[in-house]
Amino acid sequence: MKRKPVYGLMAEFETPDALLEATQKTHAAGYHSIDAFSPMPIEGLSEACGFEQTKVAPITFIGGAIGAAVGFGIQYYASAMNYPLNIGGRPYNSWPSFIPIVFELTVLGAAIFCVVGLLALCRLPSPYHPVFNVPEFALASRNKFFLCVKARDSHFDLAGTRKFLEGLGSRGVYEIET
Repeated sequence: MKRKPVYGLMAEFETPDALLEATQKTHAAGYHSIDAFSPMPIEGLSEACGFEQTKVAPITFIGGAIGAAVGFGIQYYASAMNYPLNIGGRPYNSWPSFIPIVFELTVLGAAIFCVVGLLALCRLPSPYHPVFNVPEFALASRNKFFLCVKARDSHFDLAGTRKFLEGLGSRGVYEIET
């Protein structure tokens, strides 16, 4: 029987402090493709995993800028180029009257780009993830804490990584099949 490829190794921990300490040691050991799973937020866990600035803020800014440009451009085209009306002696490009629509389209563009960008960066929707192949992972939403080292990491070696994770005081180390 042919063996399925390994997605990575998952270590189970009893407490949030044990998970945080193990994550810090794993990242310090040179593993950079890691994930931590917890039923509650743990202060400093994302930094311990090596997560840095996300790309959501620049994507949101680009969406807002596009929305503002589109809002101003449509109003300028309609008021100054397509159907110019001289009302009360104001100029055709009366930008102060454009502000409410520009603001609304800025917010709309930023919100749409933020949601779509976040979903794309998180690779969602994703109805299946290999970590669900580990039966013990069902406890991740209740009372257990898990650290996953992915096989795509440059330092990953199945036997060596397993020994490393067992040395961190884990309750168990499980292979994740794809």
